[in-house]
Amino acid sequence: MARQEERLPAPAPLLNRERSILQFNRRVLAQARRADVPLLERLRYVTIVSSNIDEFFEVRFADLAEAARQPGGGVSRSDLAAVAVAAHELIDEQYKMLNDEVVPELQRHGIIVLNHADRDEGQRRWVRRFFEREVRPLLVPLVLDPSHPFPLVANKSLNFIARLGGRDAFGRENSIAIVKVPRVLPRVIRLPDALCGGRQGFVLLTSVIRAHLDELFPGRSVESFSQFRVTRDSELEFDADDVTNLRQALRSNLSKRHFGLAIRLEVVRSCPSELHDFLLRQLQLPEYALYKVNGPVNLARLNEIIDQADAQTLRFPRYDPAWPASLRPGHSIFEQLQAGDVMLHHPFESFEPVVQFLREAVEDPAVLAIKQTIYRTGSQSVLADLLIEAARRGKEVMAVVELTARFDEEANINWAERLEAVGAQVVYGVVGLKTHAKLMLVTRREGSRLRRYVHLSTGNYNPKTARLYTDVGYLSADPALAADADAVFHQLASQGRMRSSRRLLTAPFVLHRTMVRHIAQVAAAARAGREARIVAKVNALTDPGLIAALIDAGRAGAKIDLIVRGACMLPPGVPGHTDTIRVRSVIGRFLEHTRVLYFRWGEAPDDEILYLSSADWMSRNMFRRIELAWPVRDAVLRQRIIDEALVPYLHDELDAWELQADGEYRRVAQTGISAQQALMRRYT
Repeated sequence: MARQEERLPAPAPLLNRERSILQFNRRVLAQARRADVPLLERLRYVTIVSSNIDEFFEVRFADLAEAARQPGGGVSRSDLAAVAVAAHELIDEQYKMLNDEVVPELQRHGIIVLNHADRDEGQRRWVRRFFEREVRPLLVPLVLDPSHPFPLVANKSLNFIARLGGRDAFGRENSIAIVKVPRVLPRVIRLPDALCGGRQGFVLLTSVIRAHLDELFPGRSVESFSQFRVTRDSELEFDADDVTNLRQALRSNLSKRHFGLAIRLEVVRSCPSELHDFLLRQLQLPEYALYKVNGPVNLARLNEIIDQADAQTLRFPRYDPAWPASLRPGHSIFEQLQAGDVMLHHPFESFEPVVQFLREAVEDPAVLAIKQTIYRTGSQSVLADLLIEAARRGKEVMAVVELTARFDEEANINWAERLEAVGAQVVYGVVGLKTHAKLMLVTRREGSRLRRYVHLSTGNYNPKTARLYTDVGYLSADPALAADADAVFHQLASQGRMRSSRRLLTAPFVLHRTMVRHIAQVAAAARAGREARIVAKVNALTDPGLIAALIDAGRAGAKIDLIVRGACMLPPGVPGHTDTIRVRSVIGRFLEHTRVLYFRWGEAPDDEILYLSSADWMSRNMFRRIELAWPVRDAVLRQRIIDEALVPYLHDELDAWELQADGEYRRVAQTGISAQQALMRRYT
C-alpha cells in the first residue's frame, strides 16, 4: 500500500502590517500608564505616539490610499477603512489616557494647563495682553466667498474654522471663516509664576486664540468654531528616470511636501457636523478620515511643557554614557585599533570616541583621505563640520549624502552644498536606492604603506540620537573589512560592479540571500537533530521571503527568538508552523535600534555566526536600499554582543511584550528585570 503523504496544517496567514505598526504605538502609549515611569516622561510617551501616528498617516496610510485608488492595487476601500478604525481606537485611547491619567497627575504635582474657563481675572488679563502683543498681529482671518476660496492648508498646521453670524462690511451673509495659525507661534505658553499661586501654569495657544476669536471678526458674531488640522501625503515625488540633478529636483519639491494629498482631518470633539462636513468636502476626504479628538489637535507639541517645566524629579535621572573601557582616553585611537577591534554599545557607552576618531583623522597630517556616509546627522553636526574642516586642510574627503532620507532632506541638501563648497567630493548614492549604510573609512600613511581604519554602525552619525537610541558601533583596522568598505564607497561613486567582498554583506546584492541561506542552514541542522538556533534583533520584520524561511526553520524544530521592536508580520506559536518561534518587543527608556543576527547550526565552534547590520528585515531594506551587515569575528567581542545585546532582552520582564498568534501583544510582567536598566547599572 502506498504511504500517505504527510498532511501539513494550512499555512498561517501573516499578520497585517498596518495593524502591527499601530500595535507598536499601543505599546509605546502603555509607557504613559506606568507608575514607575517619571510623570513628565509619561507625557513624553504620549507626544511620541502622536508624532508616530502623524508619520503613519503621512507615509504608510498615504501609500495604502494611493494603492486603493489604483485598479489592481491590492487594497480595497474597505481595507483602508478597517485600518482607519484601528487608528481611531488608538487615538481615542491616547486622548483618554492623557485626560484621565496624565493631566490629573500633573495637576497633583503642581503643573496645570489652564483653559479660559479655569483662568482667574489676573491670568485672563495677562493672556489678553499676550494675544494682542504676540498673536493677533500674525493672524489673518479669511472669510470665504467666490473671490476668497478655501485656502491651501499646510500639512500638520494649526487652523481654526468658524461659522459667523450677521453680515460683513459689504452687507453679505458669507458665514464660513478660516484662520491659519503661523508655525512660528509657540503652542505652549508658560504663565508668570506670580499669577499661579505656587504652581506652574501653562496655557495652550489654541486656548488663547479660542478666547479671543470673536475679536478677529469685528461686527460679526462667532456662532460655532473648531480648531482643525490636516495630515497630508508627505512623500517627495520625482521621476527617477527624468532627473538630471537629484539635489535640485529634491530642493524644488521640498515646498510641495506641505501641500500633498489630504489623508486625515482632525477636529475637536465639539466641532459641529456642518463644519467638519464642510471641511471633508473641501479636502475631498471620506468620512472615516475624520478624527474628532478630546483635546488639542496636535499632542506632539505638548512636549513644550516637558521642556519648560521646572521639575527634574519628574524626569528620568540624568544618565551619562561611560567611556569605553577598551579605549584609553588621550591616546591615539589609530594606535589602539592596531591592537584589535573595538565595540561601542550606545547609549550605555559614549558616542564621543566616534567623534574623536574623526577629529584625530582631521588633525593627523598622516591621514590622506576620509570617506563617510551621511543619512541622518541633523541640522547641526560636529561630524559634518569635521568633514568640512578636513577638506579645508587639503585631505581627500568623500561624503555619500542620502538626500532622500525622509524628513531630513533639507538638512542633508544643506550639508551637501557646504561640503561641495570646500572641495569635498559629494555623491548621492544611487537614484532609486537609499544609502542607509552607516560607514566611515580613514586612509592613513604609516611608513611606506597605506593603512585603512573603518567605523561601521547599526545607527546614524548623530551624537544626539546616540544618547537616546540603542546601537552598536564597530571600529576596526582589519585590512579585509577596510578593503570591503573602500569597495562600497567606490561602487557608490562609480556605480560599477563590486568585486566579491570578504567581510561585508551588501544590499541589494547578497544580504537577503545570505540571510535566507543561514536560516536554511539552521533548518537543515534541526532536521538532522543537531543544535539549531536563531536569535535576531531588528526593528521590523515584514519581508515575506525571510518570514517564509523562518517559518520553515521553525517547522523543522529550530529554536528561534525574534526581538522585534516594531512591526512584525510573522505570527508565533501557530500549531504545526511556528510552535518554536517566540517574538518579543522591548519598549523602554531608550529606543531599541540595534540590529544583531545570530545563527547556530551545530555544536562545533565554527557552526555559528553573528552579524551586526544597518538593515531591518524588510523588503525595502533588502532590495531598495544600500545596506551593510558584517560578521563579528573576534570571539570576545562576539560573546560580549551576545551577553549585552541579546541575552538581557530575551530575559527582560519589565519592558518586554510577547507577540501572540492573533497579532496581539501581552506584557510579560509588571515587575522584574529590565535589560536597559541592567545595562545602565553595568556601565555606571
